[in-house]
Amino acid sequence: MTMKLSLKEIFPKTPSGIEGLDEITGGGLPKGRPTLICGSAGCGKTLMGIQFLVKGITEYHEPGVFVSFEETVKDLAANVQSLGFDLEKMIGEKKLRIDHIHIEKTEIQETGEYDLEGLFIRLNYAIDQIGAKRVVLDTIESLFGGMENTTLLRSELKRLFQWLKDKGVTAIITGERGESTLTRQGLEEYVSDCVILLDFRVIDQIATRRLRIVKYRGSMHGTNEYPFLIDESGISVLPITSLKLNHSTSSEILSYGHAGLDKLFKGNGFFRGNSTLVTGSAGTSKTMLATYFALSSCERKEPVLFFSFEESPDQLIRNMQSVGLKLKPFIKSGLLNIHSSRPSLSGLEMHLLVIHKLISEHKPKTVIIDPISSLVTVGNNSEVRAMLVRLMDLLKVNQINAFFTALTHPQSADYFDFTVDAVSSLADTWIRLTNHSDAGIRSRTLSIVKSRGMGHSNEINEFVIGDKGIKLKNNSSAK
Repeated sequence: MTMKLSLKEIFPKTPSGIEGLDEITGGGLPKGRPTLICGSAGCGKTLMGIQFLVKGITEYHEPGVFVSFEETVKDLAANVQSLGFDLEKMIGEKKLRIDHIHIEKTEIQETGEYDLEGLFIRLNYAIDQIGAKRVVLDTIESLFGGMENTTLLRSELKRLFQWLKDKGVTAIITGERGESTLTRQGLEEYVSDCVILLDFRVIDQIATRRLRIVKYRGSMHGTNEYPFLIDESGISVLPITSLKLNHSTSSEILSYGHAGLDKLFKGNGFFRGNSTLVTGSAGTSKTMLATYFALSSCERKEPVLFFSFEESPDQLIRNMQSVGLKLKPFIKSGLLNIHSSRPSLSGLEMHLLVIHKLISEHKPKTVIIDPISSLVTVGNNSEVRAMLVRLMDLLKVNQINAFFTALTHPQSADYFDFTVDAVSSLADTWIRLTNHSDAGIRSRTLSIVKSRGMGHSNEINEFVIGDKGIKLKNNSSAK
């Protein structure tokens, strides 16, 4: 009887420890085989190699060796100290070994005497000394930069990669990108089992980093370009492709926090885990409805994350206090966390990463973003939509109630608005707010454009704002 091997047994993988990268690669880097990471200066190649080793030590108990041909041990340790990577401690515990090998290009002679035996001896000693399972060589140009004989270069590259395979270590080799090739030599990608391309670009004065899996022998992998970020925790990769539409749904009905609004829905509220979009021009009370939503969750003892792109926490607290909506008690209790920043502070990917991290940290049951229209200042329609799709997937899978507001132009039908067009089809419920002037008096109205799976009022409901908040006026559905 023969047993059928699984894909993981046929092509075993080593977890990289880099958030998002293992998801794209289907489990990590090829175990016991070399991976080439290439890109221009400053794109994060060295940091990715360091993080691969550090996470291997701290999370998977796999010692590692870093061979640097450019930076000294002292410089490397100082550069990553701010990320919380204590290389000197790991070296002292004999879990990490860093060798700095300085090579002058003039020393590389293309005579029959040139080979890699000296490197192999040093690598072999370093690996055996600490029982290393992971190895990083940074960068390959320093090793082969003076060689012009393509035949000899290819032969030595193949010999290096084969030596690493025979040693049974999972290796990362970094390389500088060439003008029209992935690397300067243009040969490394052909002898590598896995090739990852990093790119650092600036568009409209906003810096963005991208990652792409160029090839991965024997394994399925993501083929798109994926945004990746470098922050105080290291590198994080954000997959562009959304999750499969197989998340579970709930039939539990929750309150919007306003009795009149709840009555506009036949279920007297919304389904847990649903997303609500509220659109309207300036002054139509979008933030106020978002505050009702937040307070309702807090009163259920369910944590709330409130992302404000236009008001500081103190300003939001003061403004809502004027209409009888008190946020301070819930902020003090820890149920309500307000995160305020200007959208232009960073790119879309950084905002998404911050949201991801805060969700992971606070475990909220409700997330509010006010307003999503501000994001158009740091991305175009397709980029904003891609970000919101990924965010909505995250919230849906975790059964988190989502509430988004969007500013629309008073002179245009809001379903043609730039931001609304990007997200309206994704939201489960869409509430439209408007301002009208008649005989010198301004009135506000609320209507429900759609609500998936929930019967709702088709009336246009007028409302007023007083010192006790929003009051719906004279309609048959809500009083």
